[in-house]
Amino acid sequence: MTALLIGLGPLLGWGLYPTIASKIGGKPVNQIVGSTLGTLIFAIILFFANDLTLPSGMDLTLGIVSGIGWASAQILTFKSFELVGSSRAMPITTAFQLIVASLWGVAHLGNWPTMTDKLIGALALVLIIIGARMTVWSEKKDSANTNNIKKAVIILAVGEIGYWLYSAAPQETSITGMNAFLPQAIGMVIVAVVYSLVVAVKEKENALMQVVSYKQIISGFFFAFAALTYLISAQPNMNGLATGFILSQTSVVLATLTGIWFLGQKKTPKEMKITIVGLILILLAATLTVIV
Repeated sequence: MTALLIGLGPLLGWGLYPTIASKIGGKPVNQIVGSTLGTLIFAIILFFANDLTLPSGMDLTLGIVSGIGWASAQILTFKSFELVGSSRAMPITTAFQLIVASLWGVAHLGNWPTMTDKLIGALALVLIIIGARMTVWSEKKDSANTNNIKKAVIILAVGEIGYWLYSAAPQETSITGMNAFLPQAIGMVIVAVVYSLVVAVKEKENALMQVVSYKQIISGFFFAFAALTYLISAQPNMNGLATGFILSQTSVVLATLTGIWFLGQKKTPKEMKITIVGLILILLAATLTVIV
């Protein structure tokens, strides 16, 4: 029961994170500044509370690169929220992450070694694509809406490079996820500060001086809570990597539904039914990708 409750931490953290960030408001630059500061504060508290040691050398570098990857991708994800809303963007980015993680596992980590594994894995990837397409289906065809969805898909596809770095870089180190957490947070803040300075030069508005940026620290706490509980959940004496990953992916359901319920991202009854079926397909596919 304890392991299950911890495993559901990412459901709450990552499920509520995009909705809370959107609800607090501000531009993507405000959202990324606050989110990364919240994550850094959380990581520092965790670091000292558990008497952890800061990695050095290449381990430290890859940890920071991991955080840079996440923050860069998250900026693009926030931009996609502006185009189609979090309820449509989250299933798409989740689908991209599942596809890339699966293909990376096959190509680099030796996952899906048998032909049966590969066939089941390929089926899972097809289900992910179908499920993601269903979540953005619109009953009323509108050229502006269609163009926004296309733009959002392209933005999220580019952003997936960053999410891949976030997951892949720590795998090349000898440190635990707990020890990688602070370096990741440092990398995230580096991106946020650089991005805010670039925006300040272009738009004459410094996000570091705006109150809404610091309100977004709250959303950062939710992200950090999810990341931490996922690290604990994935440990062998808890749920293990496979089950922990599946439980973490349930966050897409909460992120999508709360976006619809609390942010006014309306769907018709028919669109809602198709969206729910799409989410179920994505979760089923996530399950398949980790049991083969």
